[in-house]
Amino acid sequence: MPVLVMKFGGTSVATLDRIRRAAKRVGVEVAKGYDVIVIVSAMSGETNKLVGYVDETSPLYDAREYDAVVSSGENVTAGLMALTLQEMDVPARSWQGWQVPLMTNSAHASARIEEIPTDNINAKFGEGMKVAVVAGFQGISPEGRITTLGRGGSDTTAVAFAAAFDAERCDIYTDVDGVYTTDPRVCEKARKLDRISFEEMLELASLGAKVLQTRSVELAMRYKVKLRVLSSFEEQSDEAGTLVCDEEEIMESNVVAGVAYSRDEAKMTLVSVADRPGIAAAIFGPLAEAGVNVDMIVQNISEDGRTDMTFSCPTTEVARAEKAMNDLKENGELNFAEIITDADVAKVSVVGIGMRSAAGVAAKMFKVLSDDGVNIQVITTSEIKISVLVARKYMELAVQALHDAFELDKA
Repeated sequence: MPVLVMKFGGTSVATLDRIRRAAKRVGVEVAKGYDVIVIVSAMSGETNKLVGYVDETSPLYDAREYDAVVSSGENVTAGLMALTLQEMDVPARSWQGWQVPLMTNSAHASARIEEIPTDNINAKFGEGMKVAVVAGFQGISPEGRITTLGRGGSDTTAVAFAAAFDAERCDIYTDVDGVYTTDPRVCEKARKLDRISFEEMLELASLGAKVLQTRSVELAMRYKVKLRVLSSFEEQSDEAGTLVCDEEEIMESNVVAGVAYSRDEAKMTLVSVADRPGIAAAIFGPLAEAGVNVDMIVQNISEDGRTDMTFSCPTTEVARAEKAMNDLKENGELNFAEIITDADVAKVSVVGIGMRSAAGVAAKMFKVLSDDGVNIQVITTSEIKISVLVARKYMELAVQALHDAFELDKA
């Protein structure tokens, strides 16, 4: 039988009624002749509650025990989903990560998937099981300990199963009905996309769009897994949702596919550092070791052998970045006058594979922002995206202006 992977997020399984609704969707696919692998998240809010218990019990916790606690939410959902399907006379069985087994490395709380053997589940399919309900977000380390894949890891679990079982498609059920040209809460003209390329989705996910976890899109792109993003709360048709697929499967696309934003950005400037070979490595090496995720980087013109180095990072990592730089200064490894931090900025980006062959996108973007009085502080570009850092109070204005300028409300 062909295999279909269906993943239900926390809001889709938040109550027993929602689990029943999700189970009915699974039953429809079983009736079409699929063997179905269902990946479930913990019920909405459950993981946060479990993380809170761990933090309250042991602020400097053992990561192995953290994983043992926070992975339990998915086990509950998997069991309840299997029971619900059985009540519908659909042969179903729940599977925890170690039973599959989903093999990971030993990096607790942020493990990477290494292998998913298909023998155990395929054997059960052969015996008449129609649905394997797998607890997402979890696996087992080489030492035999439970591991978790990091927040949002159930998306990654689903794509990995789709690749391992050569599934026809991987359907991601969530609380939105697809991928939009931008956040509909910010721009009411936002339009749902029927299709989007892996590359565009990867950029949008990494730039702030919350629809899919970045790692899951990377995995889908690598293994050519067709992804469909759907709503759990709306009636479905075969054309519902947004299909994330190869660029070749999209007949014609706009130059710009979407506008993404991230409001939790900070801009940091090291004033008056030595302009010499190796200075960038001396700054960004220690930042990486401190776990600071640096994004945009700008080096100013040198004067008298000194320069300013500006970079952006998430606001949650500012304290770590400041400590890493001040430690270097105290140790005499780096000399600078001061650190200037601006935590009141936002990143706004336009993304589109059409930008590869279209000139003038950057010029148009900059003129639109200029006409609306939005000052650009930092710019970075890649082949299919342009990102700018602006004052946070102008973020929504910038998103709306760019959405209008590139006519993203039109198919």
